Amino acid sequence: MANAQADGQWYPPEWPELIRALASGDLTPAVPRRAATVMLLKDTGDGPAVHMLRRRTSMAFAGGAYAYPGGGVDPRDDDRHVRWAGPTRAWWADRLGVDEAGAQAIVCAAVRETYEEAGVLLAGPTPDTVVGDTTGEDWEADRAALVARETSFAEFLDRRGLVLRSDLLGAWTRWITPEFEPRRYDTWFFVAALPEGQRTRNASTEADHTVWITPRDAAAGYDRGELLMMPPTIATLRRLTAYETAAEALDAAPARDLTPVLATARLVEGEIVLSWPGHDEFTKRIPTGGAPA
Repeated sequence: MANAQADGQWYPPEWPELIRALASGDLTPAVPRRAATVMLLKDTGDGPAVHMLRRRTSMAFAGGAYAYPGGGVDPRDDDRHVRWAGPTRAWWADRLGVDEAGAQAIVCAAVRETYEEAGVLLAGPTPDTVVGDTTGEDWEADRAALVARETSFAEFLDRRGLVLRSDLLGAWTRWITPEFEPRRYDTWFFVAALPEGQRTRNASTEADHTVWITPRDAAAGYDRGELLMMPPTIATLRRLTAYETAAEALDAAPARDLTPVLATARLVEGEIVLSWPGHDEFTKRIPTGGAPA
């Protein structure tokens, strides 16, 4: 379980020891796994709300923390047979800073994980339509087969006669798990609007609670120490407070800087200083044998 801070910042108690092991050369950084997560938005009378899930406290990574639907890339997500609409794979490769196969895999992971964990599918029968309802036993059987990796996303779309709508996603930011954390992810964050006719549900085995909440209210809950979050989650929420509609946030996405945010840990006057470039609020000063300040 993570340590409790004055705010809701997720901070594992084993981090100081891991940081010291990395600094001494006793720890070899794990290679980060590519992942995608989606900030699903819908308009309300108080501005856009975002769909968040609370990870089960039993989870080894970020247990009890609020997050967005998302997960790691499936090796089959770069299957060239994926039915595709919206900007080309080459456009996405340039936007995400990867090759075309990697770009398809990351976009597919974003759409697939949103369906697996929230029951929302950014796909339609034609390049300019979206499915209106994904409830029912047949849809649930398909979702379960995707979760179990019994079928690939390309196979699922092909059998359903659906086209992935990459134009419904906006790339927002990119964060890489610190080098001292054994479970590392290179995660692209996207924004998307809830398609008309669809509704979210808690379809994730990793979550015990879901909520639609305005970014402002979520950030306030974090600041009061009531909602536990990892740095990239609260950082994205704070940025989203500037927008009055989901469409505004999507329109802002193409101009967002996708330079990866990677935490650094350095030794300063007998203290370990843990910092995230461009995000001073997360800086922690760790005495050589104690808890963060």
